[in-house]
Amino acid sequence: MKFLRLIPFVLVLLASVKVHAQPGQSSEELRRRLNKYNEELEQLNREYEETANNKKSTLKQLNLLKAQINLREEKINNINSEVRQLDNQISESNSNIHNLEGQLDMLKKEYANMILFAYRNQSSYSKLEFIFAAKDFNQAYKRMKYLQQFAEYRQRQAEYIEGTEKDLHVKVNELDNTKKQKNTLLQDQEKERATLGKQKKDQLAVVSDLSRQQGELKQQQRDLQRRIARTNQEIRDAIRREVAAAEAKRRAEEARAAAANAANNKNVTTPRTTAKPPTTSEALNATPEAVRLSNSFLGSRGSLPWPVTNGVVVQGFGPYMEEGIKSDNPGIDIKTNENAPVRAVFDGDVRSVNNVYGAYFVVIQHGEYFTAYSNLKSVSVSKGQKVTTRQNIGIAANESSTGIPKVGFQVWKGLTPVDPRLWLQPD
Repeated sequence: MKFLRLIPFVLVLLASVKVHAQPGQSSEELRRRLNKYNEELEQLNREYEETANNKKSTLKQLNLLKAQINLREEKINNINSEVRQLDNQISESNSNIHNLEGQLDMLKKEYANMILFAYRNQSSYSKLEFIFAAKDFNQAYKRMKYLQQFAEYRQRQAEYIEGTEKDLHVKVNELDNTKKQKNTLLQDQEKERATLGKQKKDQLAVVSDLSRQQGELKQQQRDLQRRIARTNQEIRDAIRREVAAAEAKRRAEEARAAAANAANNKNVTTPRTTAKPPTTSEALNATPEAVRLSNSFLGSRGSLPWPVTNGVVVQGFGPYMEEGIKSDNPGIDIKTNENAPVRAVFDGDVRSVNNVYGAYFVVIQHGEYFTAYSNLKSVSVSKGQKVTTRQNIGIAANESSTGIPKVGFQVWKGLTPVDPRLWLQPD
C-alpha cells in the first residue's frame, strides 16, 4: 500500500529535520575601544579650545593638535576594523538566510506532498477501513499507531515550518541592524576624515605661526630635547650600573666557588681553564627570586597595566623627527591628566630615583627586566624599596615647554630597550 510505504520514510524524516542558527560575531571590544577614543578626543578638544583662544600660537597648541591627529587616525583604523567585522557578519547573515530559505522551501514542499498524498487516499483508505482491514488485533494496533505517528509528524512539520519562518525573520532583522551599524560607522568615518583634514590644515597654520617665532621655538625645542636626552642617558646609565654590579657579583661568586673547589681538590691535577664571563641574562638572573620575577614579567607581556590610569600615547617608540630635530625614543610618552598618579606596572625593586632639570625619574628592576618612569613632579618611593603592581610611585609633571602633563615610560631587557606598547594591555 502506498500509505504503508510512506510511513517509514516519514518517521526517518521526522527524526532528521533540524534547523540550526549560527551566532553572530561580537564586536564588543572594537566598540569599547571606539568609545575610549571618543572620550579621549573630547578631552583633547576641550584642552585645544582653551589654547586656541590665545592669539599667539604655542608649542602646547601644536602638541595637542598632534595628539588629536594621532588619536583620530587610530580611531579611523579602529572603525575600518569594525567595518570589516560587520562585513563578515553581513556575509554570514546572508549565508544563514539563504540556508534558512532553502530549508523552509524544502519543508513546505514536503508538507504539501504529504497533504496531497493524504487527500488522494482519503476516499480509498479511511481511518476505520484501514484499521478494520487488518488480519488480527496486533496488525490493527500497529496501523492505529502508524496513523497517530503520521498525524504527529504533520503537526511537527507545521511547527518546523513556523519555527524556520521565525528564525528567518530574526536573521533578516539582524542583517538590517548590521547594515545600519555599518552605515553609521561609515558616516562617522567620513566625519572623522573631514575633521582630520581640517586639523592637519590647522597644524600647518600653527606651524606657520610658530615659524615667525622661530628663534624662540627652536630654543624651546632644543631645551626640551636636551632635557629628554639627559633624562634618557641617566636612565641608561642607571641600568648599566645595575647590570655591571650584577655581573661583578656573579664573577666574584664564581671565583669563590672555583677557589673552594680547588682547595677541596688540591691533590688532583686539573687543566687550567679561563672562566667565561657571565652573560647579562645570567648575571641578572643569579637568584631564584630574580628568575621568578623575570619569568613572571615575561609571562605578563601584553597584559601589564598602564603606568597611568588615563592617558594617550603622543610619541611612540623608536626614531622620530620633531621640528626638524632627529631623535630616538627608547620608550613612549603618555599625555595624562594634571597631577595624575604614576604607578609601577609590576612587582620589583626600586634601583634608581634621580632628578634631572627639576623632574624626577624612577627605575624599577623586575629580574632581568627594568621599567623606567620619567617626568615626575614628585616621587613616593626610594632606592632599595620593594614595590608591587599598581603601587603609586609618584605624580606626573607638566612638560616645561608645552605645559602638557606627560609621563615617559620605558621597558628594558637588560641593556636593550623594547617597545612598551608590546607589554602593556591593549588601550
